Amino acid sequence: MGKPTGFIEYLREAPTEREPGDRIRDWNEFHNPMPEERLRTQAARCMDCGIPFCHTGMLVSGMASGCPINNLIPEWNDLVYRGLWREALDRLHKTNNFPEFTGRVCPAPCEGSCVLGINNPPVTIKNIEYSIIEKGWEEGWITPKPPAHRTGKKVAIVGSGPAGLAAADQLNRAGHWVTVFERADRPGGLLMYGIPNMKLDKEKIVRRRLDLLEAEGIEFICNTEIGKDLPAEALLKDYDAVLLCTGATKPRDLPIEGRNLNGIHFAMEFLTGNTRAVLDKQPGKDYISAAGKDVVIIGGGDTGTDCVGTSIRHGCKSLVQLEIMPKPPQERAANNPWPEWPKVYKMDYGQEEAAAMFGADPRTYLTTTTKFEGDENGNVKAIHITQVEWTKNDNGQFIPQPIPGTEKVLPAQLVLLAMGFLGPEQPLLDSLGIERDSRSNIKAAHGQFTTSIPGVFAAGDCRRGQSLIVWAINEGRGAARECDRYLMGSTDLP
Repeated sequence: MGKPTGFIEYLREAPTEREPGDRIRDWNEFHNPMPEERLRTQAARCMDCGIPFCHTGMLVSGMASGCPINNLIPEWNDLVYRGLWREALDRLHKTNNFPEFTGRVCPAPCEGSCVLGINNPPVTIKNIEYSIIEKGWEEGWITPKPPAHRTGKKVAIVGSGPAGLAAADQLNRAGHWVTVFERADRPGGLLMYGIPNMKLDKEKIVRRRLDLLEAEGIEFICNTEIGKDLPAEALLKDYDAVLLCTGATKPRDLPIEGRNLNGIHFAMEFLTGNTRAVLDKQPGKDYISAAGKDVVIIGGGDTGTDCVGTSIRHGCKSLVQLEIMPKPPQERAANNPWPEWPKVYKMDYGQEEAAAMFGADPRTYLTTTTKFEGDENGNVKAIHITQVEWTKNDNGQFIPQPIPGTEKVLPAQLVLLAMGFLGPEQPLLDSLGIERDSRSNIKAAHGQFTTSIPGVFAAGDCRRGQSLIVWAINEGRGAARECDRYLMGSTDLP
């Protein structure tokens, strides 16, 4: 590294964000850029550690440790410190097709495994990545680069989320004609409708990259659900290869008493309708409003946090977020050592906004819902909850057990279920007759991505289950490589 003692001399400095009380008034991104000199100082903290766990991309205890797309983090940190931003951008693009997305919404497992993070705050890797790509756009270094030669091969990709887009980008670079099918009215999948605008701006950031991909020769066909609007068999007939990147969009339900009441929705219904209203500048028929309502969000992950931030911007009356797991500790527990992902307490942007609005973190831990209560018109008006403790059953598995005497009733005119996803929707897979694994995901080995149907590949959440955006990009790139090998007999794709 250009500054071998930088990790000793400089403290971690994270970028500032817009004040919660200000940003809840609009749907604009809350990230603030950091001046270049301070970014170079932060890059100098990268410590020439010898074995950079930050870019290993391993699974440790079932969680990502290091960058799943193997970003060359120490290299571009060094280049940023030296002021060589164009070279840093080239290094970043070697492994990451969309740094502007990961630099905003990735939870940064790279920072969780930073060697400096063993006993000091880790390097601000995510912010440096974000800054490199934004400088590239600002300076005009990122321009369309269509392939010089075309192979004549045609590839259909079903789904335009991060896995589908990464695969499309790679296959197009290899010279194939790529068509991406998307059932929604806009391409982008999770990037467009699964993440709120204040985290990832659609018109400025997502659309900017989609325009570039189109200019390079990729075709997007929207409002087309394969298996419904277009027979799946047509893809097998008209294209030389097919890649399924449909995501894991089947939400986990909560089938308890009162589930059929009006006002209980899956989180993605709420988030999708809201983002479409923001983009169309008017509410559509799928818009669900939290304005003036007591809102209860069931689920403590990123999707739940997005529901918190969205509900606050609607002007909800009150807000509670229920989490069945225990509250994480302030520091790593003994059974959560480095380089595992640090399971520690933190407030994400949504909780910060709720605290600014209502005075406290909205999350209630070790709590489960037992019943939904409705009014005379069939609308939800309250939820019944109880505290739980985790105990082992006869099989040695930890399960939540209600604690008698802890029952409560909370007012609720809007309940949002954000408890994760169970796998891909099945109708398309049924129509293809494709083989699935025990979790209902498409059966295709990682590294090969080949399904039970010759010439059909699978990547992303529909293959591995609900996961991170960086794993989706990893899989999209890997599937593109194997698809190219299938089409051409060999491949030069990384």
